[in-house]
Amino acid sequence: MTTLTIKGQVTIPKRIRTALALEPGHSVAFNVNEAGEVVLRKADGTSQPPAPKADRFEAARGKADIKWRTEDLMAQLRD
Repeated sequence: MTTLTIKGQVTIPKRIRTALALEPGHSVAFNVNEAGEVVLRKADGTSQPPAPKADRFEAARGKADIKWRTEDLMAQLRD
């Protein structure tokens, strides 16, 4: 939920910006469907939002070239 400002502006929630891959400077289109609901989409000529970008942590998972054993890592951290 968000609040309309005096100038008629709203903040698009982060989860919606992420789902639509919206970044500052992107254009958006507003439509009202038959049920009276407002539909927001990225105005890039497509009707389907692009898939969300991969999580940066997921992209790095399993890339370490040092094979630590848990016991060795814990010993290093405790010293």
